[in-house]
Amino acid sequence: MTATQTITDSRIHRARALVLRRPVLCAAVFCLLSFTGFWIAQRAAQVSMVDLLVYRAEGWTVRNAMDLYDMRATEHNLPNTYPPFAALLFTPLTVMSTGVLRTFGTAVNLVLMVAVAHLSLRLIGWPARVPRPAAVLALAAVGVWCEPVWTTLRYGQINLLVTALVLWDLTRRAGHRWAGVGTGIATGIKLTPGLFVVFLGLAGLFLGLRRLRAAGAARRRTGPGSGPPPRRLLNDHLRRAAVATAAFVLTVAFSALALPHDSRRFWTEVVFATDRPGDVEGAGNQNLKGALARVLHTPDPGMWWLAAAALIGCVGLATAVAAQLTDDSRLPNARAWAALTCAVTALMVSPVSWSHHWVWAVPMVLLLAVEAVRRGAAGWTAWTVVTGLLFCSFMVWYAPHSRPARVELHQNPAQMLLTAVYPLIGVAFLGVAAYLTLRAVRRPWRPWEGIGVPGHRRTTAGAGTERTYARG
Repeated sequence: MTATQTITDSRIHRARALVLRRPVLCAAVFCLLSFTGFWIAQRAAQVSMVDLLVYRAEGWTVRNAMDLYDMRATEHNLPNTYPPFAALLFTPLTVMSTGVLRTFGTAVNLVLMVAVAHLSLRLIGWPARVPRPAAVLALAAVGVWCEPVWTTLRYGQINLLVTALVLWDLTRRAGHRWAGVGTGIATGIKLTPGLFVVFLGLAGLFLGLRRLRAAGAARRRTGPGSGPPPRRLLNDHLRRAAVATAAFVLTVAFSALALPHDSRRFWTEVVFATDRPGDVEGAGNQNLKGALARVLHTPDPGMWWLAAAALIGCVGLATAVAAQLTDDSRLPNARAWAALTCAVTALMVSPVSWSHHWVWAVPMVLLLAVEAVRRGAAGWTAWTVVTGLLFCSFMVWYAPHSRPARVELHQNPAQMLLTAVYPLIGVAFLGVAAYLTLRAVRRPWRPWEGIGVPGHRRTTAGAGTERTYARG
């Protein structure tokens, strides 16, 4: 062994020892270096943060009592596509200059990246023998470089805020009186999270019916007038869905009082204009409709999209509900599979899902990584690595893309494949989730499973409810 190799091995050994001794400090330094490098790279790329400028213009429009949906902002003449409640929230941005606004937007989104990392780990579970802050900071440091997060910060988008609000709700303890408020507010800002309200409502309805049926069967076995009384239909899932619905309705009502004309126009006209955000066939539109528009060389896939969206929507919702009501002893990380299945379903069936909407890639890849470690299977490891690399590859932008020329309507098969990478990942994820959930549902539950297994944790069907069983 040469002297150089000896010195290198010694340095590696010291670095490993430092990480094991001070994991939180090392993760903090790593996160700081990653965020600093990210900030420098974004400034070097001269990102415009054009969507953040549109948000500020929406706030100016509200302050000046002008028509919110006739507004056009920046040199790209971009319209407002969000509900009026979002514009009301954007009014504080009007006090900032452009330079301060861009700095503020970047800083807030980096903080939200840490929040999403924290909530993702809370949803899926902390890695063994790794301190919680170290895991959060390390995940945030890596996740910030994936394309959806990069593009979110490049445009100054609010996707991390919306994702954090939904994850915050999904990871709150069962019975929390405010669980559901975050999802309702997120829906009031950007309508897509509304599918989570439907998901929770269906899960609660099926759980309530299951309990009533079980109680009725018990009473029939023991005879009239004996046995436990029928359980109530109301449960934590239904309560969360009701709270989320109430929060959303309050955002609509508040907007109607503050901006009656704009509210009426949005809910009767703008909400139905699915082409308002941009060309459906654009490379950045990473969903079923966008992929079909590029494959069929038409800006209106028509019935093809409706049929595909109906199929994916039904399969995705059914899988999410079944996973939510499945015990962890039969489907490990059942709540995570349910939440991410719902998120991917929403992204797939939405008329417009730009690549930066896929910030759910962070918890998705984390879940796959946890499954790969738990199973120890080469196939799962390969799938996790490939999925993570695809989300970090910026592949969707490799093919020619130009909005004025609409070149995406004339793609060849290779270009179609490049610009369909996220929908393909989504279909694969939903397929695996459906297979695992169906297998778990068909498997009979044995009460003794999971007891006495070191480190095993079984989660009950209630959202956010965890019960740790005795270890042997």
